[in-house]
Amino acid sequence: MCLAVPSKVIALDGLMATVEAFGQQRNVNLMLMQEEVALGDYLLIQVGDFAFERVDKDRAEESLKVMAEILAQGDGGATVW
Repeated sequence: MCLAVPSKVIALDGLMATVEAFGQQRNVNLMLMQEEVALGDYLLIQVGDFAFERVDKDRAEESLKVMAEILAQGDGGATVW
């Protein structure tokens, strides 16, 4: 099973975006996006670094909070979950 982590858009360049999640940045392709993407949007990214869905800011931030809490447990909870 794969878990998509909401990633915040911090830079845009045509059909490419730089996104950040948990202090990690990566470049992703926007060609699969059905809607316009703006700085500050949260996106879900699939394998191959293709963004495929924009996520509501509140929903994204809540998901990131829960994920951070699981990771902070440091007892393998993230792999078990």
